[in-house]
Amino acid sequence: MESIFHFFTENREMIYFVILSVFVGVEVIGGVPTVLHTPLMSGANAIHGVVIVGAIYVMLNVDPSDVVSLILGFLAVLLGTLNVVGGFVVTDRMLEMFKKK
Repeated sequence: MESIFHFFTENREMIYFVILSVFVGVEVIGGVPTVLHTPLMSGANAIHGVVIVGAIYVMLNVDPSDVVSLILGFLAVLLGTLNVVGGFVVTDRMLEMFKKK
């Protein structure tokens, strides 16, 4: 319990920053009109390619005997890939709506 209290007192500014960024993010996302929500979210999902590259980089530098890190890295690559593909699928479906029949 003492170590948890020490962590919070030592990293107080970082914790305040994260809490403030959550509130700012909610306000920014809440102010987006409904018409723009889908293209912005599909673009944000495509940016998750950075997560894939980061997870692969971390997995390359992990000790092969560290099974927990390898499993978490694999899950990060898998979920990041699903998010990127989902973003492109949503964008493709959105662009299909604007094509002439």
